[in-house]
Amino acid sequence: MRESITIRFAGDSGDGVQLLGNQFLVSSAKSGQNFMTFPDYPAEIRAPAGTTYGVSAYQIQIGELSVKSPGDEVDVLVAFNPAALKTNLHTLSKTGLIVINEDNFGSRNLKKAGYLENPLLNDSLSFFQTVVLPISSQTKLALKDLNLSNSESARAENFWVLGLILWMFDRETETISDWITHKFSDAMTSRANQLVLKAGHAFGEINEVEQKIPRLTSKNATYAPGRYRAMRGSEALSLGLIAASELSSKPILFCSYPITPASPLLHALTKQTDCGVRTFQAEDEIAAICAAIGASYAGILGVTSSSGPGIALKTEALGLALSAELPLLVINSQRGGPSTGLPTKTEQSDLLQAVYGRNGDSPIPVLASRSPSDNFDVAIEAVRIAIEFMTPVMLLTDGYLVNASEPWKLPKIDAYKKIIPRAAYGLTGDSQAMAYDRDPITQARTWVKPGDTHLMYRAGGLEKDFHSGNISYDPSNHEAMTNMRSQKMIAIQDDLSLINLTKDELKNEGLIISWGSTFGCIQEALQQKEVSSVSHINLRYLNPLPKNLKSIADQFEWILVPELNQGQLSKLLRAELAIDLVSYSKVQGLPFKVSEIIEKIHQLKRRY
Repeated sequence: MRESITIRFAGDSGDGVQLLGNQFLVSSAKSGQNFMTFPDYPAEIRAPAGTTYGVSAYQIQIGELSVKSPGDEVDVLVAFNPAALKTNLHTLSKTGLIVINEDNFGSRNLKKAGYLENPLLNDSLSFFQTVVLPISSQTKLALKDLNLSNSESARAENFWVLGLILWMFDRETETISDWITHKFSDAMTSRANQLVLKAGHAFGEINEVEQKIPRLTSKNATYAPGRYRAMRGSEALSLGLIAASELSSKPILFCSYPITPASPLLHALTKQTDCGVRTFQAEDEIAAICAAIGASYAGILGVTSSSGPGIALKTEALGLALSAELPLLVINSQRGGPSTGLPTKTEQSDLLQAVYGRNGDSPIPVLASRSPSDNFDVAIEAVRIAIEFMTPVMLLTDGYLVNASEPWKLPKIDAYKKIIPRAAYGLTGDSQAMAYDRDPITQARTWVKPGDTHLMYRAGGLEKDFHSGNISYDPSNHEAMTNMRSQKMIAIQDDLSLINLTKDELKNEGLIISWGSTFGCIQEALQQKEVSSVSHINLRYLNPLPKNLKSIADQFEWILVPELNQGQLSKLLRAELAIDLVSYSKVQGLPFKVSEIIEKIHQLKRRY
């Protein structure tokens, strides 16, 4: 029995590949297996059917608790058509298995995919195990009594495949069948999908020997006691914002403009209107952040989200929030750039934009999540810093983290500290000055809610007098305000938890410093015995950096910094802490592979 197995489903955007993958995820969770997923979407909204541009894929690794990534090489590839086979064959391991729908390998589809000859009829696939099945024909056969059209039957092919895969992994179909009943309100659609699900499962059982369909098994995970659920990154973000609203006793207004890959967060929050969160879909990015700033001025927390190009448009208003000293959360779901770039592909290329990308000396806290479920905790922490220090905060996630899923143990909300804003209680004197009365430690000003006649005040983007809050062009005052904004960052750094490595970890020769979504593959790599004597720090706080990072880093012989960009964290660490390090970059719109991290560690071990 293998420790883990990686499966990849691939087909046209209309083949229901993402739904198929998500339901196999549900089955895996019910079976007690650990998992990590990687939905791989095409950038084109409606590419011509059968072309390589429109291929959608869903990858999932299942197995023991050691699973931290969606897998390097694919063990089972399900290809719905020639384009799916051509664009995903390179992901398959040398001993991999391909399940192919032969009904879609006609001359027209082969030409669209760029094949000069049918790969099913030559020896190009001879290195792999192949199970070539008439999936479309079998789906129509299962639905022959329902009088459906060819296109209606084709829409059910993903459930036939799901039934077959469930049989291959020795899974039952009842859970998925119940889901179909609740998902599809149309009785005919529900009936059709249930029929083909069972037909695919039965086909595997009946034709196991004749079609050489293998049975596959991997080890189950042993979880700590508790309640678990499959958690998608965008959903974890939405629940984290809801929890932060509860912890701060402040409603949240989420203002956003649709953009890939940030839109799923807007979709998730629109379903949670009874949980202290309201949503507003603005006409553009600038309107979205300005509406969020208005919400914060009104005494509730404004939150906005986008991806790289949209964040660029929000920059001026982000400076306004900093100047007005208002709490604001900006969530950046990073994607490949620059400009429109790679809308559906992941990257970590907005770090320097987040840290430095504003006019003037305008520092703001920057945090990053490390896994899909970690989005929950980071959302709460980002809101805490925004409210307690009265500052805009940038939360960095990426296209991989918002779309991927993993098991998540449901936390107890009582385990989280209350978030307490600085209120105006007990203040007397000029209302304008009271609004800008700052805590001597945090530099957080009073959060005044409009409507109190004793606390009327003005806020805006013009520089303010340090004491009165009135407009001031005095040179020394501007320097004092600039210093105050810097001092606030120092206060935030003092508030952050220190990095804590064990004595054994400090004895290792090498250290990996990472941030964001590279966490999982690095953790999985370090579970291998040949590279286990390497320590790892994944940074949640990127600005300011943890106070003791340099003192810890200086104790290691070599430091490796892997990033899905051209070395932005490396530049930051060199500039801020003068750390000697080796930068390792990848900018292909794909996550690191575990094998890539292992090979780079071996290179450094040989060098040092």
